[in-house]
Amino acid sequence: MSLLADSSMHVREILNVVNHQLATRPTSEPVAQSWARCVNEFQLDPSRFVTPPILTDYELSSRREAMGDLIACSKLEMTTLYQQLADPELAVVLVDSGGVIVHQVSSVPFAEAVASDGFRVGALWSEREAGTNGMGTCLAERDCIAVCQHEHFYPRYTSLTCSAAPIFDDRGEIAGVLDVTSRSKLLQQHSLVLVGMSRQMIENRLLDARYRHANMIHFHSRPEFVGTLHGGKLAVADDSTVLAANRSALFQLGFRSLSELRGRRIEEAFNASLEDMIARSIRGSFHPVTVYSANATNRFFLVAQTAQNAAARGTRIAVTAPVARTSAPEKRPPPARLDEIAHLEFGDPRMASQIQLGVRVVQRKIPIILRGQTGTGKEVFAQALHSISPHSSGPFVPVNCASLPENLIESELFGYRAGAFTGAQREGRRGKIVQANGGTLFLDEIGDMPLALQARLLRVIEEHEVTPLGAETTVKVNFQLISASHRNLLELVHGGQFREDLYYRLKGVELNLPPLAERVDKLPLIHHLLEAETDNDPPELTKEAEQALLSYAWPGNIRQLRHVLQMAIALCDGQPIRCEDLPVEVTQRDPLVATPAVSHPVAQPAPHPDDDPDLSALNAIQLNERGTVLAMLEENRWNVSNVAKALGISRNTLYRKMRRLQIRLSHDGSGQDGADLDDPADEQSFDGSPPDGSPPDGSPHAHSA
Repeated sequence: MSLLADSSMHVREILNVVNHQLATRPTSEPVAQSWARCVNEFQLDPSRFVTPPILTDYELSSRREAMGDLIACSKLEMTTLYQQLADPELAVVLVDSGGVIVHQVSSVPFAEAVASDGFRVGALWSEREAGTNGMGTCLAERDCIAVCQHEHFYPRYTSLTCSAAPIFDDRGEIAGVLDVTSRSKLLQQHSLVLVGMSRQMIENRLLDARYRHANMIHFHSRPEFVGTLHGGKLAVADDSTVLAANRSALFQLGFRSLSELRGRRIEEAFNASLEDMIARSIRGSFHPVTVYSANATNRFFLVAQTAQNAAARGTRIAVTAPVARTSAPEKRPPPARLDEIAHLEFGDPRMASQIQLGVRVVQRKIPIILRGQTGTGKEVFAQALHSISPHSSGPFVPVNCASLPENLIESELFGYRAGAFTGAQREGRRGKIVQANGGTLFLDEIGDMPLALQARLLRVIEEHEVTPLGAETTVKVNFQLISASHRNLLELVHGGQFREDLYYRLKGVELNLPPLAERVDKLPLIHHLLEAETDNDPPELTKEAEQALLSYAWPGNIRQLRHVLQMAIALCDGQPIRCEDLPVEVTQRDPLVATPAVSHPVAQPAPHPDDDPDLSALNAIQLNERGTVLAMLEENRWNVSNVAKALGISRNTLYRKMRRLQIRLSHDGSGQDGADLDDPADEQSFDGSPPDGSPPDGSPHAHSA
């Protein structure tokens, strides 16, 4: 049967249902009501397809800003849901209360295929504009709904199947809709179930985010469900009045809406005061304690936390699917602090999975090894984990094992007492390990630590105490240990270059950070970096510049990308960034061909015989100035930040000066100067090839917008 005939039959089916005539196939009541609204109220014609309107960039930005906390609470759950469904022919989308798609996770081919039908970020998918569909009909019905192929209003969408669930905010109003749209020919019931579970997780995260300074009470009639996806959650003010509740809490306490509970004292729900519940929870090490409802008819198990408890512990009760257990509920970082980790990924499934794993294990103080090429952001990742860990109130102490001379690394790590050796400070010095007490110790390039010191570090990890050089007494220490390396530590173990016992002590879990070339969220990452590098509205990218940035191999990974964008911002003067504002190697090299690796770090620009600068246009004063700037760049190992500070000018001014003086803006060396490896503050050292020299071959799997 032709597509035209199929469309005609679909139109007749809708009109028959709307006019209460005999239908050829069964239609659910919500879908029939939606068809009637589309025809009678919105005056839509199923035979005349109209593409959903697309918001302008300004309108979309305004809507995103208005629901920034909801988007932040949804991103990880959306990526996890996409991975769980494991189907390249679907998209997970978040729409606002008006039906506008504000965030999308999908494969690139699927996103491109459905974009022509108006299924894209910024499109308005309310029933009034797009007819019956999962997102719009979910908003109208205020309930979970599945809209399968022929149930869509327009024949154009009958190849799609939608599963949608409304997200309610702390006031009981619809804040948005979580939707999965696929090309599956069968209605997959498990999709709607997973969407509903993800929706509950987002709602719980949102409640935490908006009431971060309130006391939180997690409860359920069964102890194993306390703090899980199905647990009740109450936000309570210091004066014991209820501020907010999730829907599970309302159901268990017998309230039909939040308005019936909000403003009441907690003693009207339970037979215990807020102070008593918090005190008992603390005494019980935050294991569930028993309470009864106010009328003593129902028994509950709960954990109560003050805002100060939660901040000091760096934890909230986990919002995960329930598992049978009798021990303490699993805990995760406060959802209120998702902004601390939201900048790590923008829709890349591999990166998201590593983040989720890191978030879980850091709560249990498990040692972590970060492995990734130079420039992939290992220290930034470590700082983010520290910020949500139980040790977040303590210091974050980074140590670059590759940058410290072998004769100094021992005193740097372990410290020394006064007079321990010639040249020692008179008052002695605390080592990095003692400085990290109560916080996080980050050992970067751990694979370069001398074997002799590896034994001492192993003892510190095992015994939780350190002995400074020249001292006879030990110092007790307690810290989160995160190590990092661009090398394969297990290969070093097999080669006798790294202690096997230390390796297994360090490796509670190993997280692998993908190279930038293999990440599928490069475009949103680029936009994020542009926003981070500008005080006002970031400059736009021309299509040619965007394609050049997406096609380049990025051997220096995120750090190199940041440098390139900084230079482009300095050169574009507020105009859209063009290819002319980008380094030559980014715009002229073959796509996804990495720069050959060098065998050792270099501190000067690599020569380019085919691109010698033309200095004929420079006068004597400019030539002298050029020599001075070059000398300072060499002296500072091409760290532009340091040179700009020494000259008393801004980085942007220095970049323009370098361009005017015919000084190349990038070079092919690694630009490593020891302590700056993976240092987020080192934004100006120019990067080149990864140490292993292997060109990454990216194979995009997912796309996030």
